Amino acid sequence: MQLLIDGGLVLLGYLLGSIPFGLLVVKLKTGKDIRTVESGRTGGTNAFRAAGFGAGLLTALLDIFKGTLAAWIAVSVNPDGHWVHILAPLAAIVGHNYSLYLPEFDEKGKFKRLRGGAGGAPALGGAVGLWAPAVLIILPLGALVFFTIGYASVTTMSVALFAVVVFAVRVLQGAPDASWLDVLYGVIALALLMWALRPNIHKLLNGTERVVSISLHGKLKERKEHKHTVVTQHEK
Repeated sequence: MQLLIDGGLVLLGYLLGSIPFGLLVVKLKTGKDIRTVESGRTGGTNAFRAAGFGAGLLTALLDIFKGTLAAWIAVSVNPDGHWVHILAPLAAIVGHNYSLYLPEFDEKGKFKRLRGGAGGAPALGGAVGLWAPAVLIILPLGALVFFTIGYASVTTMSVALFAVVVFAVRVLQGAPDASWLDVLYGVIALALLMWALRPNIHKLLNGTERVVSISLHGKLKERKEHKHTVVTQHEK
């Protein structure tokens, strides 16, 4: 019976993660389909591109809450089942990246794939659900990466990496409620994010990944390009 309950908790995590808040927020604000904008993903970064800062922030917060809620429900229903505590928010990441509610079909009506995001926000949410103070560490570090390096894909992956580090430090420090399973959560989350971001990783490697304009890197890049344009025009 417990196995069935735990399976239901994981399924619930997937269904919660599948809720495409980015699509809903952008649709309500602008009437646009976020899947037709830029990367086509439904996460906070693309919502920001499609409908502005407010839409992006709201989407990110709601997506974080999906992962947190999945973990909280699992902990509440089965307090002693640490495996299901990590599997439920991991399922939320899978649901976010491959939403049951966002199937895509080809011209012949044949199923092609499930659409979604990259998983950074629900990954953060899951970490918060496992240990609430994690948000006070991971969120500022993620923001630092975003506003300095300026790559949304790197920021997304850094969230899971920071979770691995935070949970590992807690275990090594002997925190009474710490577990290596929490570290495993971060490792699997990182693998899921990297899989979803394969195209972006390829762009990072060949130097064509998009830089966020509001970041330090983005500002420096714009200044450099402007300077180059001015020099070129002067030479002409």
